[in-house]
Amino acid sequence: MSQYTQQPVSPQAPQQAYRQKKAIFRAYQVIWYILGVLEVLLAFRFLLRLLEANPASGFVSFVYGVSAPFIAPFRAIFPTPSFAGSVLEWSTLIAMIVYAVIAYGIIHLLQIGKPVDVEEVEKTVDSQ
Repeated sequence: MSQYTQQPVSPQAPQQAYRQKKAIFRAYQVIWYILGVLEVLLAFRFLLRLLEANPASGFVSFVYGVSAPFIAPFRAIFPTPSFAGSVLEWSTLIAMIVYAVIAYGIIHLLQIGKPVDVEEVEKTVDSQ
């Protein structure tokens, strides 16, 4: 038995830890949802550009307009090759990768703030 398990725990401590973990879990859900919506939007953009979609179409215009600010920081990293109207937009693919890495990093940053109990600490430290 560890020296930590013999310390008294206040009755509110488990409830407070639960509330903190629940808030972090909800933050995870929001981050993954936002990333999912953004990835789908960018995937539509990539496919529409690749398949020569008509930019005068309402849906295509909407997708291009909404996604443009998200790929703006990545324009001109690589050339944008085109062939007979079909465009391979590397900036969209790079944006998709970068946003996924950012979301993954934020999730792991939130993990640092998650309350842990004594058993979790001992198990993790002992396994390292």
